Amino acid sequence: MQERQVGQVPSALGAFARHPATAAILALGITQIVSWGTTLYALGVLAKPIAADTGWSQSLVFGGLTVGLLVSSATSPFIGRLIDRRGGQLTMAVGSVLVAVGLVLLALVVGPATYLMAWAFLGLAMRMTLYDAAFAALVQVTPSRGRRAISYLTLFGGLASSVFWPIGHALNGAYGWRTTLIVFALINLLVCLPLHWLGLARRETAEQAEQARSAEAAAVPAAPPLEGPHRMVAMALFSVIIAASALVFGALAVHLVPILEAAGLSAAAAVLIASLKGPAQVAGRVWDLTLARRWHPIDVGRVSVAFMPLSFLVLMFGGASLATALAFTLIFGISNGLVTIMRGAVPLALFGAKGYGAVLGILATPYLLLAAVAPALFALVVEHYGYRVGEAILFIAGLFSCLGMELMALWYRRRVR
Repeated sequence: MQERQVGQVPSALGAFARHPATAAILALGITQIVSWGTTLYALGVLAKPIAADTGWSQSLVFGGLTVGLLVSSATSPFIGRLIDRRGGQLTMAVGSVLVAVGLVLLALVVGPATYLMAWAFLGLAMRMTLYDAAFAALVQVTPSRGRRAISYLTLFGGLASSVFWPIGHALNGAYGWRTTLIVFALINLLVCLPLHWLGLARRETAEQAEQARSAEAAAVPAAPPLEGPHRMVAMALFSVIIAASALVFGALAVHLVPILEAAGLSAAAAVLIASLKGPAQVAGRVWDLTLARRWHPIDVGRVSVAFMPLSFLVLMFGGASLATALAFTLIFGISNGLVTIMRGAVPLALFGAKGYGAVLGILATPYLLLAAVAPALFALVVEHYGYRVGEAILFIAGLFSCLGMELMALWYRRRVR
């Protein structure tokens, strides 16, 4: 019996290594680090150099990202249909080329108009290469393991800022922001393009799908999907919760390093501490996959949003020190990592799998909108009132999201009894 069990281990490992999902997760894991790090997170270390070199305001510089995210939101339905018709492999491969072109255009800008136009172009490219496209592509590769594959992919994506903020900081210091963007463009062409094409080339067979379904553990009994007025109430509550969180995560996606500098850290120390947000995100997601795997998604959501206002309390009242900056970054990173999962898991638990895509589309609308305008709005607040006021506003938004989650959890528990 023991020999048989030992023999089954390499067999299981071999099956895992051969499964198309493994290649897809590894390939997309690398490309998500590159795609996020060279686009949405790039201004985290390049915004100040761009503003200093061009003489533009911080609100204009971050306004470019706002334009890009708004274009991503506007083109999202079209790109989703394109992935369904043409496949994630072709869509994401083309997206890699468009990201490279957009970064080159951004490196060559000479005025505010061309700067905003370059970001608009990048907005389309980001929609073809970031999480939404990657999740759809993964489900095409492995429908039977799609949900778990997506969870594993987020472990990689959480490292984007940790990898590319130090790289961007070093490249900018040595060669300037324009050359940094050219290097980023080359990385997308030489790394992401082949990985998207080769990593998404295979799909699971019917036999592999059947084996995956047979191996799944029995699901934990769940309440039936909400219907009628209860469904509308839950959707309204959750829309408010994630919209409030979008202000926080949208702003700090690019302002984390400046916030840490404003807390008294040097530029190099701020980049180093901010890069730890990635490992903290991964730690939160590992906790969700292991210790919290049997928790109801609402309870995971309560933890995730509670960490938002807690992180800002530490920052605002912990004093200007390295320890405070580190604690703030780690707590915020854990929250950020868990909210990504919460946005998909809570709607599935509340509303069921039927019409899941449509539900996510409705719920994503306020989130994408506020995430798009948050960086520019925060920059505007900081320019006029300073970082303390900006941090207080983000604390209030996080507290609002937290209280909303507690209210929804209380309402839901009473409703399902």
